[in-house]
Amino acid sequence: MGLLDAILGRSKPVRPDLDQLFAVPSAALTLQAATGFTPTGLGSVCFAGVEGGGFARLQEDVRELLDADTERGGIPVEFSRDAYGYTWLLASHPADDTAGLVNDLHAVNTLLQDGGFGPHLLCSLIGFRDGEGAGGRSLALVYLYKRGTFYPFAPLPGGAEKRDNQLELQVRGALGDDLRVEKDLSRWFPVWGAPGL
Repeated sequence: MGLLDAILGRSKPVRPDLDQLFAVPSAALTLQAATGFTPTGLGSVCFAGVEGGGFARLQEDVRELLDADTERGGIPVEFSRDAYGYTWLLASHPADDTAGLVNDLHAVNTLLQDGGFGPHLLCSLIGFRDGEGAGGRSLALVYLYKRGTFYPFAPLPGGAEKRDNQLELQVRGALGDDLRVEKDLSRWFPVWGAPGL
């Protein structure tokens, strides 16, 4: 950053650091000990859809890579589009295989980034629950691709699109030493209805 940038208040954008995702398995242990939330085995990647053959081929490459173990009982990935036009890829693993889930999410992000679609990546999330069945609360650790940071997202049960802000702040405090938590709370965007949550 140059002197002119400093005077005008401009800053360099943070470079994505996908390796931050590999801190999630140990953070999941901390989260479980501090709050009782356990991994669900579900995670997703959100990106702005792009038209064209190159992107369609890349999507098929991602599907082939992640579906390679379906013959051995693995769960195939699912693509969906939300109401805002964003594409979501949902990956599933056994609840106790957070490391495998993170590896899949990292691979998807890397393939998209290396394929020239990095600017279209928005976020990745890893799902957690604190109870069995419909009565349990949901929580997601959301990785912001363009910021290289995480934040907790905790929707209140009932589908009213309200957040449990107290829980989100509790999770931030618990994981501050494990993950690079986003300091700017205005960037803690809601991800209502995200696959994997």
